[in-house]
Formats: sequence, C-alpha cells, structure tokens
Amino acid sequence: MKTATKTPTKTGLRLLITAALGGVFILPHADAKPKKPTSPSELRSDYIQRLQEQDAPKAEHTVGSLWNLGDTSDLGSDYKARKINDTVVILVSVQITAAQNADVNSSRAFQTSSAITGLAGDINTKGLNPLFAANSATTLKGSGATDSSTQFQTSMTAQVIAVLPSGNLVVEAQRKIFMNNQHEDVTVRGVVRPNDIGSTNTVPSTALSNLEIEMKGKGIIADSTRPPNFLTRMLLWLTGF
Repeated sequence: MKTATKTPTKTGLRLLITAALGGVFILPHADAKPKKPTSPSELRSDYIQRLQEQDAPKAEHTVGSLWNLGDTSDLGSDYKARKINDTVVILVSVQITAAQNADVNSSRAFQTSSAITGLAGDINTKGLNPLFAANSATTLKGSGATDSSTQFQTSMTAQVIAVLPSGNLVVEAQRKIFMNNQHEDVTVRGVVRPNDIGSTNTVPSTALSNLEIEMKGKGIIADSTRPPNFLTRMLLWLTGF
C-alpha cells in the first residue's frame, strides 16, 4: 500500500520564507532600546520618573500596629539627615598647596703624574719625564623647584545612600552643568557621622571620611586642555617641539 506524500508548492515555500524573514526583522525591534527623550516635556517626565523610582517609600510596620514606625519613633527630632534618602548640604572646601626646593652643588678634581728618576748605566732620563701626567675636574651645580596649588569650593546637596552598622551615613552628591557647549559632572561622596551634621543640616567636607571628589568635563574647554593623542605627540617629537 502506497501512501501519498504532499510536496510543498512554491506558494507555500514563499509564505514560509516570508514568515521566517519577518520574524528575523521583527524580533530585534522588540528588544530595541527605548528612544532617548529630547523635548523639554519628555526630559522633565523622565527626570521625575527617575526621582520617583529612587525615592520609593518603604512602609515599615510593627507586628500588630497600624502606625508607621518612622512617623512616631522620635517626635522631637529635627530635620537633620539620619536615614536613607534624607538630604544634607555638603560645604566642599578643598585647598592643597605643595612646594619643594632642591639645590645641588658638588665638585671633584683628579690629578696624577709619573716619572722615571733613573736608569741603569747613568742614562739621562730628562727626555722621558714626565712619563705620564693626567688631570681632570668635574663640577656639578643644579637647582630645582616645584610648586602646585589646588583650590575647589562649592556647596552641594547630597543624599544619604546607605547607613552603616556603626550608624555613620554614606552620602553622595551629584551635579550636572550644561552651559555654553560645555558639560561638567561633579560627584562628591563620603562617610559622615550624624553628630557632625550641624543644626542647619550642613556638614563641611573636612568632616567626611573616605572623601571622593570627581570633576569631569566635556566641551570646548576640555578639548583645549586635553593632552594630544599619540599621533600628535609623535609628530611633535619628530618636528622637535
């Protein structure tokens, strides 16, 4: 008994190929990254959404209680930062000055002479003297000086990003500046004791341990101060500059 087998028609093959190609071209679009907002309204909405995600409230209730512990734990507390997502103003003041001077002054002299005072048979040695004479002198005098100074002052509002088991607060402040085709990012982070925070919810940067200050820039100013690339340095070396 023979069984009849159906061979796919050209139309069926075309449909299968079209479906396969369509899946290939459609699937990447499903995983494509969302379009970056550009208009002011989209930027504002994206900014608010990011802040809401960071500042999502976490309700902490005790067993059998209807009240939030964070609202009634300390009725006499002030507005100083003490828990995650609280804000504190950091008064950044960094001033570093280093100077070094060095002087080197040394000299060295060397002189030697040899002669033959006599030979057997009373031979005249007048034409042989001096047999060997050498002298040298070396003088070294140098001086050098280095001087560097760094000064950075600003005030930034930081946010508590963690509370250590010791009770100290890990704070971080970020600032983005876009002005005149120049983009600058300033980041300050460190660890502060709650007792070092003043009554006005401010803390000097000198009271922060593990202090990290980072300032990066992009734009016309950064392009002018950026070191030249390898090819440019090689060209300057070849031309003698």
